[in-house]
Amino acid sequence: MKTFIYMIRHAVSPFVLGDERERGLSDKGHEDAYRIKEILAEEEITHFVSSPYRRAIDTIKYLAEASDQEIKLYEELRERAIASVEIEISEQEFLQGIRASFTDLQYKMPNGESTQEAQERAIPIMKQLIQQNKGSKIALGTHGNIMTIILNYFNKKYGYEFFEQTSKPDIYRLEFDELELTSVERMWNPEVLRVCLDDKKIFDR
Repeated sequence: MKTFIYMIRHAVSPFVLGDERERGLSDKGHEDAYRIKEILAEEEITHFVSSPYRRAIDTIKYLAEASDQEIKLYEELRERAIASVEIEISEQEFLQGIRASFTDLQYKMPNGESTQEAQERAIPIMKQLIQQNKGSKIALGTHGNIMTIILNYFNKKYGYEFFEQTSKPDIYRLEFDELELTSVERMWNPEVLRVCLDDKKIFDR
């Protein structure tokens, strides 16, 4: 039985040091969140879940409201902090840390979380969502880093290069056959990129 998860990376959210949980969307971010509602309006999504971080919740709230559905929050689906969220680091250091974490799954910077640790908390919830909602369509408010980490668990081809090309916001439609990830379709860009895992080819649609 096919189950679909729509991984919706949050829209633009002004960075505030030490406020990972509560920082919200910019005006442009709210505009894009409304566009997400329009893009997914005909998908007949029945379940809505999210990271507990405000920017992720706000990115899918218009879609959930239009469907008259509540958003269920999972602490385990929060963003992965590759380094301490209380100390400012340069963008270059941040990206270097993320790149290293997909080569060495146990790598992390001081007071950060490794890819392996993030998978150990997030993947059981993902499996639970799929198994408890077989045949359903689920919208997931998420973040670029943890989204890539989850995809990496199901298919190792998703790593730093995938993370680097994602946008804020972004939408990926995941198709599962039981717990096997069978396809990933990017829905945010005008030219939809579809990744078919059956033949390991990438092509434009």
